[in-house]
Amino acid sequence: MQAFFGRRWSPSGLGPVGQGVMMAALGAIAFSGKAIVAKLMYKLGADAVSAVGLRMAMAFPLFLCMAWWSGRVAAPDGRSPRPLGARGWWQVAGLGFMGYYLASTLDFLGLQYISASLERAILYLNPTLVLLLSALWYRQRVSPAQILAVGLAYAGVAVVWLHDWDAAQLLSSQAGAVGGAEAMRAVTLGSVLVFGSALSYAIYLMGSGQLVQTLGSLRLVGHASCVACVLCLLQWGLVAWWTDGRLGGISALPWQAYALSVLNAVACTVLPVWLVMRGVQLLGASLAAQVGMVGPLSTIWMAAWWLCEPVTGRLMLGTAAILGGIVILTRAARAPSKADPTRATP
Repeated sequence: MQAFFGRRWSPSGLGPVGQGVMMAALGAIAFSGKAIVAKLMYKLGADAVSAVGLRMAMAFPLFLCMAWWSGRVAAPDGRSPRPLGARGWWQVAGLGFMGYYLASTLDFLGLQYISASLERAILYLNPTLVLLLSALWYRQRVSPAQILAVGLAYAGVAVVWLHDWDAAQLLSSQAGAVGGAEAMRAVTLGSVLVFGSALSYAIYLMGSGQLVQTLGSLRLVGHASCVACVLCLLQWGLVAWWTDGRLGGISALPWQAYALSVLNAVACTVLPVWLVMRGVQLLGASLAAQVGMVGPLSTIWMAAWWLCEPVTGRLMLGTAAILGGIVILTRAARAPSKADPTRATP
C-alpha cells in the first residue's frame, strides 16, 4: 500500500516531472470520462438517480479503504493522525454534502439535458467561481487580468452553449419534434443544474482549504467521499420508494449498465482522485491545473467517438476561450503556499 500511495512508486524511465504530468493528464481524462459513461447509461434506460446511486454504491468500498488507509498515514505536520472529534466530523460531513453528494447529483441531473462537452465546459468554470466567491465573502481584491480571464471564460461557455442549442434544435427537427423553445428550455435547465454543481464544488473548495492542512488530502477526500456515498444511497432508496421505482429503478437495466457503473466508480471516480493527488504532489497545484486542461479537449473527442456528438468550429472556439481564460486566471493568481490535491472536478 505504501508503494501505491507513497512517493516510492515511479514508472520506469520517468522523472518526477514526467510522472506528475502523466498522472495529472490521466486523472483529468478519467474524470472527464464520467460524463461519457453517464450518457451511455442513459441510452440503456438508466436515469440520473440510478446512475449516481450505482456509481456511489460501487465506489463506496473503495472510499472506505481510502479512509481506513488515511488513518495509518502521518498528517501533513508529521504527527500521527489525530481523531476528528465532533466538530471535525461535522465539517467533513458538510464538505461531503457540498463537494461530492450535491455536486454529483446536480451534475448527473444536468447531463440528461445537455451534451458532455457543454457539461465539462461549465464545470471548468470552477476556478472563476472560487475567485468570485472569495471576492464576495473575503473582500479579496480582483485584478484587471483576473476580470479579463473571467470574462473570456464565460464568453467561451456562452459560445459552447449556443453550439449545444443549435445541435438540440437539429436533433429535434430530425425526430419530427417541435424545436426552438423546447430545445432551449432543455439546454437551459441542464446548464443551470451543471452550473449549480460547479458552484457547490467551488464552495467545497473554499471550505476545505484549512481542513486539508490539518487532516491531509487523502484523509479528507476519503471521509468526505464516504459521507457522500451514504447520502447518495439514502437518496436513491427514498426516491425509488417514493416513485414506486419509476425513478431510480434498476431491475430492467441490462448487464451493460452495471458494467458501465463499475467503470464509472473505479476508472472515473476513485482512480482519478489518486492520480490527481499524485500529480499535484509532484508538480504543484498550478502546473497540475494547467496539465488538467486536457480534460475538456478529451471530453470533446470521447463524446464525438462514443456518443456521436457533433464537433464544430464554434465548439472548438468556445472551448479554446474557456481554456485561455483559465490559463490567464492561473497565471494572474498568487501561487498557494501549499498544494491542495483536492482541487479536482468530481
